[in-house]
Amino acid sequence: MSELDRNRLQDPAYMSQWIVDCEREIRKGMIGQGEIIRQVMLAMLTGGNVLLEGMPGLGKTRLVSTIGRVFDLSFKRIQFTPDLMPSDVTGTNIIIKNENGSSFSFERGPIFANLILADEINRATPKTQSALLEAMQEHTVTVGNDSHVLREPFFVLATQNPIENEGTYPLPEAQLDRFMFKILVRFPSKEELKGIVYLTEGSEAPYIEKKMNGEGLLAARALINRIPIADAVMDYILDIVMETHASNPYIREGASPRAAQALIRAARAEAFMEGRFNVSFQDVEWAAYPVLRHRILPSFDAISQGVSEDDIIRGILSTKKPQI
Repeated sequence: MSELDRNRLQDPAYMSQWIVDCEREIRKGMIGQGEIIRQVMLAMLTGGNVLLEGMPGLGKTRLVSTIGRVFDLSFKRIQFTPDLMPSDVTGTNIIIKNENGSSFSFERGPIFANLILADEINRATPKTQSALLEAMQEHTVTVGNDSHVLREPFFVLATQNPIENEGTYPLPEAQLDRFMFKILVRFPSKEELKGIVYLTEGSEAPYIEKKMNGEGLLAARALINRIPIADAVMDYILDIVMETHASNPYIREGASPRAAQALIRAARAEAFMEGRFNVSFQDVEWAAYPVLRHRILPSFDAISQGVSEDDIIRGILSTKKPQI
């Protein structure tokens, strides 16, 4: 990379437009799902992990592989099944025999990639699910007495089926909290479905260009971390999180402090992609749903009355709406 290009990595306007160009390129390989693409982009830009919940066949694998190509990042898919072992994810020490005797050598697992698709994560046992915890939080993998640092950028996108419960192991709240976003992938409209059929069954798939690399993505993260947040917006974020712990018949347990951190990061990234170097109340409101929906435990009243997590969040936002 030339010195001129490296100087541009410090230019917020240039980097913001570069990221938007990447988003536009990703949309070439996907039909609809624009909001989902944007939310996944926000997570990538802030180093967060994403849990995608939706029916099979809605393009989740295609989305991750397309992102990997646009950002020129290595991509691995791990199919989670009940017989998957932790070593199948992280890797294991193997015995190497030579003329001097035997020694151990670490054989890396599929977790050693930039983009990880953990497909149907809730089909694996809790022991195997926990193999992801250290990687998602610390970006390291410990096998035996040795810790191995994962290459940056590192990003986990996990999927789960919302309607199939037989043979699954629901993710515990502690692991759910490791995900920055929970994104609901809804079934496409008829027009979108027509576009998907033409795209996937046509004679020629669109060519997806490489637009950025890991260095550019990390430079964008550094710029996003420097975006200032006004005191009023920061108070709004904290009020939203604290409201999940207020007396509410529909909430059994409120969000953790990670929710406030995730809201700050997501709102900054949304402002950055909109070409602004300041965070608005609207940025916070837009990010509140994917940030909070898996961090709020609904009460029995909510479940019995059909009140969803999004309904609860909508009520909180209407209560705490700032006076502008």
